[in-house]
Amino acid sequence: MSSLGSALLGLAFFAAVAAGAIALLGRNGDERRLRISRWVVYAFCGLLTACVVIIELAFAGDDFSFNIVQQHSSIETPPGYKLAAMWSSQEGSLLLWAWVLSIAASAALYATRNKLRELVPWATAVMTGVAAFFTGLMLFAPDVNPFAQAATQMGKAPTDGIGLNPLLQHPSMMIHPPMLYSGYVAFTIPFAFAIGALVTRRIDAEWIRATRRFALIAWTFLGFGLLLGARWSYTELGWGGYWAWDPVENAALMPWLLGTAFLHSIMVQEKRGMLKVWNASLIVGTFSMALLGTFLVRSGVLQSIHAFGDNTVGPYILGLIAVVLVGSTALIVSRLDDLRSDKRIDSLASRESIFLVNNLLLVGMTAVIFWGTFFPLISELFTGDKASLAAPWFDRYTTPLAIGLVLFTGIGPLLAWRRVSWESAKRVFRIPLAAAAVVTLALVVFTGAAEQLWALALFAFAAFALTGLGREFWSGTQARRQLSGEPGPQALAGLVSRNRRRYGGYIVHVGVIVLLIGIAASSSFQTNRDVELRPGQSTNVDGRTITYVKPTMAVDEEKFTFGSLLRIEEGEEVVGFLRPSRRFFRPTGQAPGPIGTYFAGEATSEVGLRAGLGHDLWIAEQPNVVDVQRGVRLADQGFTECVRGTPGTPPQCKALGALMRAAAANPSLQPEAFRQIGQLQGLAAERVAKSFLATRAASTFKVIVNPLVTWMWIGGLIALAGALIALWPSRGRRRGALVRTEADARKEAKYREIRDAELDHATGKLSDEDFALVDAELRREAIEILERENGDGGRNGDGNGNGAHPREPEKVEQG
Repeated sequence: MSSLGSALLGLAFFAAVAAGAIALLGRNGDERRLRISRWVVYAFCGLLTACVVIIELAFAGDDFSFNIVQQHSSIETPPGYKLAAMWSSQEGSLLLWAWVLSIAASAALYATRNKLRELVPWATAVMTGVAAFFTGLMLFAPDVNPFAQAATQMGKAPTDGIGLNPLLQHPSMMIHPPMLYSGYVAFTIPFAFAIGALVTRRIDAEWIRATRRFALIAWTFLGFGLLLGARWSYTELGWGGYWAWDPVENAALMPWLLGTAFLHSIMVQEKRGMLKVWNASLIVGTFSMALLGTFLVRSGVLQSIHAFGDNTVGPYILGLIAVVLVGSTALIVSRLDDLRSDKRIDSLASRESIFLVNNLLLVGMTAVIFWGTFFPLISELFTGDKASLAAPWFDRYTTPLAIGLVLFTGIGPLLAWRRVSWESAKRVFRIPLAAAAVVTLALVVFTGAAEQLWALALFAFAAFALTGLGREFWSGTQARRQLSGEPGPQALAGLVSRNRRRYGGYIVHVGVIVLLIGIAASSSFQTNRDVELRPGQSTNVDGRTITYVKPTMAVDEEKFTFGSLLRIEEGEEVVGFLRPSRRFFRPTGQAPGPIGTYFAGEATSEVGLRAGLGHDLWIAEQPNVVDVQRGVRLADQGFTECVRGTPGTPPQCKALGALMRAAAANPSLQPEAFRQIGQLQGLAAERVAKSFLATRAASTFKVIVNPLVTWMWIGGLIALAGALIALWPSRGRRRGALVRTEADARKEAKYREIRDAELDHATGKLSDEDFALVDAELRREAIEILERENGDGGRNGDGNGNGAHPREPEKVEQG
């Protein structure tokens, strides 16, 4: 199977190279070559899919002849984690990268099969070039071929593997890496089409309309991956936090921030034809940051719990980043004249101006995180010492930027595109400002929020933003009710359904704001204490009585588990019990060794967590196992004497010693010898572990009360739901009725803009005078588009494709 996999991987590499070459040969409008290149990309996807299937079958079947399986799985690894073990390895994660890219590239080429004929050959070349790079790494770079065979022992494949790191045996880790990789990879699509637009000088908004959905998919996957990683850190690592400003964490956050800026600024280019240089630069920066995250995991240049220790592919990825940055910058500079726009922002009180401010804040936050992440390398370059910046430094500079983002996230939806009159602004800002004032006053009077000014500011701005977004839903629903006569819930559902991009985006904003509220509350008002308790003792933390009822233990073939049963009381009422523990794993994939090997592997924490909407009670335990370790040493010494047949040992010991000597001469007896050794050691290990229950030694407990932290996870899920709503196609698009050509995309975009203006007028954001001016300008632009398309007669995919009269604006559904 490994030979078949290597052959398929080699064919995939040649398919990627061939697809790019054929696409470039057909760049002058050769439909046949473009069609062939597209089908070769589909074949590339099929070949990599087969490679992934072979690897997963090897993991599921414990085929330890594969080096990747032998190094990252074992017979004892749970079945679900065996399937997820592929991306815990260097070579498996590279295969995942290339496979996801093949799927994304195939989807992008299918979606644009009738559009952007000038751009597609260049975009195909870029996508397949990146795909060939990662496929070539697996083939030609040292030690990263997923189909490499494991070292044999006397000509036989290993019978067991080393096993999956216990820290990675967590439900979040099964989907966290694929989410991150999917986010990284999907940004390749808008980057490739941006390069195609720059090369062909087609720098209008067509490439944006064709790839906006892929950018949103990338943003969604990356954001959800970050949330899952935070959850894993919170529940598994035992330090009590969810974000440590780790270099690899930061490397995943930076493309997400730049991707957020990109998704907002392309709306300005799509509607107003502005920010073309900015958008091209943003997508280049976003894709480069995605590659940087891939590099940091594999280079070892910065210390991280998330990084692979191997440095075999880091220099190659760094070279790719250099090519992307230098080549893209040169291309943008050479197209500056084409990228300049004659249009300007009409008013500071407009949505596009707020989007620009938000972009600057997001890019500023990215710059701060980049500087802090790479400061160890910068300091080493100039001083010779590798100094790092801790979490307080990041908090100091990112907090005000995040608070500014919350404020402008609330202002943006309240303003219309192009211009807003003073009277309209007063009307839409009045209620959100009042809500912010009331919340601020209540927090100052009834809570201790005044002692944390940054948190107080964030809560005030969040109240402003959430009220403003709530007003958007309310006023839009009322406007629809007046037109349709529908009841409120039906009108709200219809409003969101027909304007998915707009209101899905608003729901995303709500989720992000709720998430930031959870972060601000849990980080600013957290109670964190370390206490030592013996069985029967109690302590009081933040008004809660925590009693160490009794110690607990468990033993199996792979680990010791030592923990405790804790009783939680609030006032006189028992509200629950928590069972924190510490697990000590023995190294896997080895022949049975001394009982002491239980303390030779990884140690992980199982957190006791009582979650609630108001607060989380989080407890981790560091048990005192000194007496257990002393007992383990004595048990190992006794086991050695038993095998040697020392006088006074039981007859069973002499029989086992004889069996071991016979197994050394006759390998066929080794399984039975190992079975008896494991059985005897299991009994001894259980007896030693039970001594923990009798000890009165004190355990150390880290007790944390996190206010509102649950709202961070809820906010993330709300944002995910909003993104899915914005991504979900309209009914007409699902039936295949909309946007078959570039002309359809241009007309629908303009009709959508007209409908947005009508909705802004209906909800009070545009006065009658402003709406009349904006509506006349938009309809004049729509007529110009129609005249241009009718003049072209639908040639080269630029008309509506069937000679029919274009749809009326009021019939367009909002996506």
